[in-house]
Amino acid sequence: MIRSFRDKALERFFATADGRRLSVQNTRRIANILRALDDTSRPEDINLPGFRFHGVGGRNKGRFAVDAGGNWRITFGWMDGDAVDVDLEDYH
Repeated sequence: MIRSFRDKALERFFATADGRRLSVQNTRRIANILRALDDTSRPEDINLPGFRFHGVGGRNKGRFAVDAGGNWRITFGWMDGDAVDVDLEDYH
């Protein structure tokens, strides 16, 4: 389950499907990723074909990421069975 967001536009999209303020064009992909993330009970459950699930290093060590398109990733932390601080970012 998704407990919290860092990106307010992403949170709005998740709640209302209003993608006007998202930084990426493929909102269908974003919706699929968020749905899968909301249905997971552990980070590895989102390791689905095409998502390119991976752990993040450096200053974001302990977070996870999936490919949202181009350089954009949906990143998230994990706490007590829930995704936390879900963000849409270009971290490359």
